[in-house]
Amino acid sequence: MWVYKGRAYDLSEWINKHPGGEFFIGRSKNRDITSIIGSYHKDPAKIEKMLERFSLDRDARVEDVHPKNNAPAFLFKDGFDSWRDTPRYRFDDPKDLLHQVKRRLKDPALAARIARMDRVFDVVAIGLAVAYVAVIATRLALPAWLPLWLFVVAMVVLRSSLAGFGHYAIHRAQKGRTKVLVNAFDINYVALSFVTADGHALLHHPHTQSEVDIKKNVFTMMVDIPRWYRVPVHTLHKFGHTMTGMTLRLFEIVKLTRQVGVADMYGSLRGALPHFIGAFAMRGLLVAEFVLFLAMGDIWAWVAQFVAVLWMSTFLVVASHDFETDVEELPAPDTEDWAVNQLHQAYDLRISGNRYVDCFLSAGLSSHRVHHVLPYQRSGFANIATEGVVAEEAAKFGVEWLPARNFFTDRLPAQVRTYLFSKSRSAEANGDGFWREHFSPAALRTSGSYIVKGFTGIGTV
Repeated sequence: MWVYKGRAYDLSEWINKHPGGEFFIGRSKNRDITSIIGSYHKDPAKIEKMLERFSLDRDARVEDVHPKNNAPAFLFKDGFDSWRDTPRYRFDDPKDLLHQVKRRLKDPALAARIARMDRVFDVVAIGLAVAYVAVIATRLALPAWLPLWLFVVAMVVLRSSLAGFGHYAIHRAQKGRTKVLVNAFDINYVALSFVTADGHALLHHPHTQSEVDIKKNVFTMMVDIPRWYRVPVHTLHKFGHTMTGMTLRLFEIVKLTRQVGVADMYGSLRGALPHFIGAFAMRGLLVAEFVLFLAMGDIWAWVAQFVAVLWMSTFLVVASHDFETDVEELPAPDTEDWAVNQLHQAYDLRISGNRYVDCFLSAGLSSHRVHHVLPYQRSGFANIATEGVVAEEAAKFGVEWLPARNFFTDRLPAQVRTYLFSKSRSAEANGDGFWREHFSPAALRTSGSYIVKGFTGIGTV
């Protein structure tokens, strides 16, 4: 069952016919897909006409929608209910911001430039992949040529940049080689793109900063840990994810796919294999790197880059939203205009000051506001090319185009205060002092359990 504009549909026959790939239709079963269709398609009205072939000719009912969006319950706050808490926006007003932007994008010259920028983006990504292999090979074969500090910096830059390519691969049609390449999103140790593609593309983007947006929840799980244990415990947790946890999660998905049926999730085995092959290959690559450095006697170089990449990437991934602030405390625009709401909930990120360089360094977020208005665009370079149009049209709706936020001087300090130095949730709730927060049996048990969960594939993304 799929719900669109309050009506019930059965899209089972459409799973393996979807031009955007089988994954997005199969994964959105038993959800309200109104915002997904409205935000991810250039012409939602055309899609709406197509949907009528699959209509069940009745209004949707509560039981048509999975209460937790067919996703793991731990990703949502207690009491969350999909039927009640999924935001509802209008996408059929021809005068809204999204329609005005899309009208401008039909200009042939701009469309040609966007396509050209997509190609340039892909060429740069290929160059980064070659550099990534070269840096590792140089460090292992000729360490004197690449001192430790330079190796660590290079790994932070290259892994974050390649994850930036993976980020945009998630937003592309999940077909052909993209199903394999999308796993580049995992190379910075933060996520498992196989499942993050759902949480990011289908839950975060259409419903940003709402209770449906699981992205803000998974990054606050480390706050359960006593503050002075947080860095080592979370680092070990993610080391566990890298070594065994995420691979176990993949086997779990294989089992689930067999139980549900490949046809219901991917349309066919042929549609599923590239996704699974790419996911297992990326997890194998990350483990193989560790084993290789260990065998070559340079394990501390691997450890140094792992810690640096993990923490820098974790902060970068959440730097372009106020995830450290409760939803209730954020100013919410009083509008049904989805695109206006998106511009209020996201902002651009500045690292080096060069938009094109920062597009990769920030994992694709230098032109983040455009990305949230046009999530179907294929590259960060296309978003940069489109920014002038979006800003001009936004101004007509009274939305100020704010300058990019500096990662190092603006966003990072706020994140460090929240994620690293705030009291643990239980200590805050119980009014515990430093000693009880860190040395009570419950605190020690929570920390130990958190580490074990990493190796078993449970917990944060």
